[in-house]
Amino acid sequence: MGQMSAEQFGQRAFDLGLLTDRQLREAWAAFGTRNVSAADFIQYLVGREILTNYQVEKIQKGDKSGFFYGEYKILYLVGAGTFARVFRALHQQTGQVVALKVLRRRYSDNPTQYEPFVREGRVGLTLRHPNIVPVYEVVSEGHTHYLVMEFVEGQNLRDFVKIRGRLSPEEATRLMCDIASGLQYAFEHGLTHRDLKMTNVLVSAEGRAKLVDFGLAAVDESADDDLLSEFSNPRTIDYAGLERATGVRKDDTRSDIYFAGCIYYHMLTGQAPLLETKDRIQRLSKQRFLDVPPIQKVLPDLPSSVALVVNKAMSLDVNRRYQTPGAMLVDLKIAAKRLREETEKGKATARKAESCPTPKHTVMVVESNSRMQDLFREQLKKAGYRVLLTSDPERALERFQDEPGTAECIILNAQQIGRPALEVFNLFGQENKIQHVPAILLLDESQQGWMDQAVTDAHRLVLKMPLTVRQLRQAIAQLLPEESAAESKASEV
Repeated sequence: MGQMSAEQFGQRAFDLGLLTDRQLREAWAAFGTRNVSAADFIQYLVGREILTNYQVEKIQKGDKSGFFYGEYKILYLVGAGTFARVFRALHQQTGQVVALKVLRRRYSDNPTQYEPFVREGRVGLTLRHPNIVPVYEVVSEGHTHYLVMEFVEGQNLRDFVKIRGRLSPEEATRLMCDIASGLQYAFEHGLTHRDLKMTNVLVSAEGRAKLVDFGLAAVDESADDDLLSEFSNPRTIDYAGLERATGVRKDDTRSDIYFAGCIYYHMLTGQAPLLETKDRIQRLSKQRFLDVPPIQKVLPDLPSSVALVVNKAMSLDVNRRYQTPGAMLVDLKIAAKRLREETEKGKATARKAESCPTPKHTVMVVESNSRMQDLFREQLKKAGYRVLLTSDPERALERFQDEPGTAECIILNAQQIGRPALEVFNLFGQENKIQHVPAILLLDESQQGWMDQAVTDAHRLVLKMPLTVRQLRQAIAQLLPEESAAESKASEV
């Protein structure tokens, strides 16, 4: 198509039914003229959500179809696969946003190719579960075949993991519970999925996992030996490889369970357990399933309750594998409970550590007043110190003489103890065994004359009372230089 003018573009959108006469008139009125560029005109329509960029591109390419399917207006292309494309669409009467899964045109004329698609959709009509994307309508008319489904705001699990990286055991287990729940519901209705993989699990904006593309088990397929022919269904080749390796029928629910285990493995590790290849010979090979690295080797710290579920779901011995999705769900719920308990335990430990921080240093306080003892204990513990208390300065001296490492600092309050506090303070500075111990002597106003009698140096201070708790903390931090700057700063708060 050549470059269209704004008028030509507007007329074409009107002719296709994408613009009403009123919308077109309002657009021209907004500009006050029709002499505007096509780019500005299109920007106006897209900016007001009258048209989408997808619709604009199709109009500019000259497409005359693919804008509507029945009562549904196509808004965007969401995804494209080998057999079908998925669109975000809007019901013109109700305004409901849905997903339209439309069979590609090249498969639409041959009944042997479009009938399985339609049957798959009809199977979906029977399923109503929070973890399965519902099919609302199946349309098969002439050359057009499509399914109307719930539109899930979110992304498929493969893209989710690609963006997020490997998931935490808690999140992976929660999503896996959703998947197993959906599988169990289908199993109870006599159905298996038959194409379980990361791209067939959608993660909603609320974080719920939902399964799509149910129904392949109800579709007649070629025999496994025909899988290498050009007409084989590549959607089932992984299942065929597993079934050959394990000797089970193609409708065995335990095959779904194996691939559910693969999804769990992928979420936890961030990598697919099976070698990803387009080579059909390799995908059918039993060795591909034998070469899966044990999840404990990939994640040595993975909780055992989680590893157990992965290993049991992915057992190549079908009799050791979970026999139903419900049995797998039971163990998943146990794992989820244990993970929650561990998380709560960790939070409780952190809260306890926060309220009772590990002491940075031990301080001995010599104080004879019981009320002041309580004040010293409370304030210094709050700052992170371990506090020893005594009312007898001579007893304190004896303890340090017997065990020099009793505390890393001594504080003697002479207010009520009097001169014995001053004498012991000086003795600490004279005896070789303990003269390295930082010491603080507290004197009140009436004792200021003793300051000249106190032997001080860089690690021996005399402070005048009254003083604030903050000043005392700063003095201790000054005498204990091994404290980090952060700790010292914290002690000032």
